[in-house]
Amino acid sequence: MLVYVIRRLGQAALVLAVMATLVFIAVYAVGDPVAILASPQADQQEMEAITRRLGLDRPLYEQYALFVWNALHGDLGRSFVYNEPALTLILNRLPATLELALTALLISIFVGIPLGLYAGLKPQSLGGHSIMAGSILGFSLPNFWQGLMLVLLFSVMLGWFPAGGRGTTRDLFGVPVSFLTLDGLAHLILPALNLALYKMALVIRLTRAGTREVMLQDYIRFARAKGLSQTRVIGVHVLKNILIPVVTVLGLELGSMIAFAVVTETVFAYPGIGKLLIDSIGRLDRPVIVAYLMLTVVMFVIINLVVDLIYAAIDPRVRLEEAKA
Repeated sequence: MLVYVIRRLGQAALVLAVMATLVFIAVYAVGDPVAILASPQADQQEMEAITRRLGLDRPLYEQYALFVWNALHGDLGRSFVYNEPALTLILNRLPATLELALTALLISIFVGIPLGLYAGLKPQSLGGHSIMAGSILGFSLPNFWQGLMLVLLFSVMLGWFPAGGRGTTRDLFGVPVSFLTLDGLAHLILPALNLALYKMALVIRLTRAGTREVMLQDYIRFARAKGLSQTRVIGVHVLKNILIPVVTVLGLELGSMIAFAVVTETVFAYPGIGKLLIDSIGRLDRPVIVAYLMLTVVMFVIINLVVDLIYAAIDPRVRLEEAKA
């Protein structure tokens, strides 16, 4: 097991090093932030002064070496626009995105699993066909279009929820959260629902497929033969077995929800890290863009590493296959 852990850690470190290089080169090779940050009336001397202050007058390899050295010490650069550490800016916005992603994940679970269970138990019913048709729409329709339709229906036409923003927050262990206030909760519902629609469709289809497979197993027939009620058969024997792949997939999907909440946060003007990224791209704020992408890479690597280690701890065959490789 120790050899497996060391090998996985080495692979994770290699992925981080490669991605850091690709992200830095891709971001720093695009555009000229000085042209955006400088005043339209700025002369050549002022432009050169801004270039030197930002460190953009150095060769690219020197900028990269400085970036790597600072990154190893926890410094991903200072924002060109806000003149603050880029990592601090992202961490200040991160609680809003985490709250949005976790709320969307809960919606996906508590709505998607019952609907998928119903569709799996009654696949030929009108309700089952309707649920599966709805899941196809959840997969197919663009996320931004879904968000605009939610705003049009529930904000403009019905006036039930605010169209954007985060609303009033309250500190929980020093972290500002929205769900503890009615105004914050009202601002949270629509963007969380928009972010949850695709994952909800995924959960519905996974749950339905798992239910259809489990219902054909011998232990389900045996449970019914013992005289167990339908509620107990479904709640204990069916649900327990279909949750394993669903939870596994949702654990991995949580990372993508956090990383790719950009569209939802833009549509609803939600002040998370996705909105910060879009604003930074518009202003060519390179340190913030690089810090966001690096944080995303680290998050995905950690999630996949943890999943691999859990699988190796649960199933010895994974370790054996790795050892043979």
